[in-house]
Amino acid sequence: MNAHPMSASGHHWWEAERRRTTAVQDGAAAVGLLFVVIGVLGFLPGITTDFSSMTFSGADSEAAVLGIFQVSVLHNLIHIAFGLLGLFMAWFVKEARWYLVGGGVLYTLLGMYGFPVADHHVGNFLPANTADDWLHLVLGLTMIALGLFLHNKLPAESEARGEGDFGETNRGAAR
Repeated sequence: MNAHPMSASGHHWWEAERRRTTAVQDGAAAVGLLFVVIGVLGFLPGITTDFSSMTFSGADSEAAVLGIFQVSVLHNLIHIAFGLLGLFMAWFVKEARWYLVGGGVLYTLLGMYGFPVADHHVGNFLPANTADDWLHLVLGLTMIALGLFLHNKLPAESEARGEGDFGETNRGAAR
């Protein structure tokens, strides 16, 4: 006899139903999580080289994530805030798309802004080096593509349940 009660839908207690999301929502959540992780990594000595030289903002910060991407406290906080915004907006279909496309446009512009601004110029307020500029540009273009091409409709009910061609659920195949 099973010691754990089954829910009203017949699933075991460990088979909690997953909140159904669209591909665009999943994309926004993934991008948001990526930005939070990047922002947190910027505050970890060892992952961030020259950690003790990190400044709040400006081109004087010599700290670099993985020794490549120049960061400051402001730069890391912006990544974390932008990531949390993405995680929140991923709860809603329209907002997830806006986050990806709008955020992608902002990051593309930030990448393009960084190329003509010298690494130690006063206009380099985040700071960002050439590697950051390329990363911002690629991230921005990728986000725009995700926002434009990911589906905003839920999959058909049978696909969402994991049913195969014969109406059998894949979830219960091992029982």
